[in-house]
Amino acid sequence: MWCSSPSTKAGSNLERLLGGITPKPPSFSLSQSCESDLNSLWIQESKVESEYFKLSDMWEWFGEISAYGLGSKVVLNNGEYVTQYYVPYLSAIQTYTSKSPAISRNQSEVVDFESECWSDDSEIEKLSRSTSSGSSSKVWDSVSDNSVYELDSISPSMRDKLGYLEFQYFESAKPHLRVPLTIKVNELAEKYPRLLTLRSVDLSPASWMAIAWYPIYHIPSRKTDKDLSTCFLSYHTLSSALQGNLAEGDNENNKTPEEETLHCDNEPVVIKRLPLAPFGLVTYKSHGGLWGNQESCDQERLVYLGNAAESWLKQLNIHDHHDYNFFSVNKSL
Repeated sequence: MWCSSPSTKAGSNLERLLGGITPKPPSFSLSQSCESDLNSLWIQESKVESEYFKLSDMWEWFGEISAYGLGSKVVLNNGEYVTQYYVPYLSAIQTYTSKSPAISRNQSEVVDFESECWSDDSEIEKLSRSTSSGSSSKVWDSVSDNSVYELDSISPSMRDKLGYLEFQYFESAKPHLRVPLTIKVNELAEKYPRLLTLRSVDLSPASWMAIAWYPIYHIPSRKTDKDLSTCFLSYHTLSSALQGNLAEGDNENNKTPEEETLHCDNEPVVIKRLPLAPFGLVTYKSHGGLWGNQESCDQERLVYLGNAAESWLKQLNIHDHHDYNFFSVNKSL
């Protein structure tokens, strides 16, 4: 576990970024009577068993930043600061439920796409107007369809813990060819409507998603700083059973719902939101200066989050997460 410093933690570039990329959908409470009707194996073990969120609300949270980008304050090494904007893309998602799909695996709603090879610098440059030019010629190798997670090989005891893989998607398109996150989700929902109707209490602890964050521009505009070209891949659990357990270790802000006060007709309305802080994070084109601040122990945090992402994929026997494979091979941190 990393160290923390109250005086620097809230002000570090990494901490601000992690807070910004944390989805915060509205939180709802379950009554005891409702809990008994869930037929869920997961909710009884959850530390926040009375709170849940809807996937539709989570996707809605991404709506504005999917269209315009997410702004995060970055303090440069010379003391100046810029607001760096990132565009999110759905990189991967798996939903596990307690009930077996009604149709066979060969006909199931598991979505898989073939990977394409692309040059890391040339393609990301097309996406980002602010990243520096590079000369790397490494490519993202295609992953065989044979590496898809084999459900039939799971033992009964493991299936009780994981549930049934009902839906999965791994993005494989070149970055500049990807569609905005909300558009992609709606496209997937045409084949799998439950992507919009499921709740976190309906999902097993194995359910997760990964979001790729690519830099697009910064304000005010200035000469490109290498670290402003850093890309991030964040991992988030989708199950109520793990909210606050996996998410970013000792971050106290992700364990309980946050309250937001809105005013409607001059009347205050309190809305609770459930932070889905990343439990894993992988970087690409990170040179450490801006994101590995030693005073705030961000270097240790990045290592911890990177190891957590790797461990998660290994435990689920996932080999075809294309963004992770590319980021982990080409990262410079």
